[in-house]
Amino acid sequence: MAKNSEATLRKSLETKFPQAKNIVVTDISGGCGSMYEIFVESKEFKGLSTVKQHRLITETLKSEIKDMHGLRIHTSIAE
Repeated sequence: MAKNSEATLRKSLETKFPQAKNIVVTDISGGCGSMYEIFVESKEFKGLSTVKQHRLITETLKSEIKDMHGLRIHTSIAE
């Protein structure tokens, strides 16, 4: 049984990025919780490269990622 869920991952991201305009977490593993697609749109990414934006996401979810097979990250700077 998977430890992670869309809701728990979203909550972690909402805590880290309180100004986020949009946070979407989708289980793309067919429901087993081993692979997720994450989209975060936040003003907090302004001035950061895409790599640094993605690093913030992976650092936020570090403990959850160790139990995953894969992770797709998409970020955007909110206007």
